[in-house]
Amino acid sequence: MVLVRYNPWQELNALERHINGLFGDTRVPSARLEKGFVRVPAAELQETDDAIHLKLELPGLEAKDLDIQVTQDAVHISGERKSQTKTENNGTTRSEFYYGKFQRVIPLSVRIQNTNVTADYKDGILNLTLPKSEQEKNKVVKVNLEQPAV
Repeated sequence: MVLVRYNPWQELNALERHINGLFGDTRVPSARLEKGFVRVPAAELQETDDAIHLKLELPGLEAKDLDIQVTQDAVHISGERKSQTKTENNGTTRSEFYYGKFQRVIPLSVRIQNTNVTADYKDGILNLTLPKSEQEKNKVVKVNLEQPAV
């Protein structure tokens, strides 16, 4: 039997490497899968009185490669970026581009009219305008201020 000296710092070093890997690319969120990380498109939400405006960064994709489904309380986006790189017999290619399938679900804070959504896709930016339902536009919440007991 071989005795191995226990090093408690080894586990902390492994945890630090894992955390650094999670935050290594802060520009694009990632989803953890079994074989590494899969990048998902970065999103920007802006809410106005009448609608929610969702902007997604999807460079290098054509509109036909995207599948967008909108429910009353979420937006489901999936697609695939296909590699078009060809290497010659003696050539080497290094790439930091991500190729493959992705999927992202963006929950919405209010219910929307999913039958009246408009979309615009230009220069790798997808803009969705998600009009709020009439119930959400007219929602009034009464706030009761309790008087302190005298």
